[in-house]
Amino acid sequence: MHSIKIKAMNIQTRKLNLIEEFLRISDLSIIEKLESVIRIEKNKQNDEELKPISLNEFHDIINQAKKDKANGRVISHDELKKKVKSWK
Repeated sequence: MHSIKIKAMNIQTRKLNLIEEFLRISDLSIIEKLESVIRIEKNKQNDEELKPISLNEFHDIINQAKKDKANGRVISHDELKKKVKSWK
């Protein structure tokens, strides 16, 4: 647990150092390159998080949704919108 806190602090410190360094950059091409790297890395991360499901898994999800509806474990779109508004 202690090493997790140290690692988290290290990450926070590194982020702050990076921000400070970034603020000193005056060359637009460097900023554009950094933006590109960030965009590419975020896309890679998003791609890794999105995993396709099998046809059987898809059918299981559909069947569960049908059971939920049949057993009244659903709410209407309007009810959901009201709930979401109350979260703000």
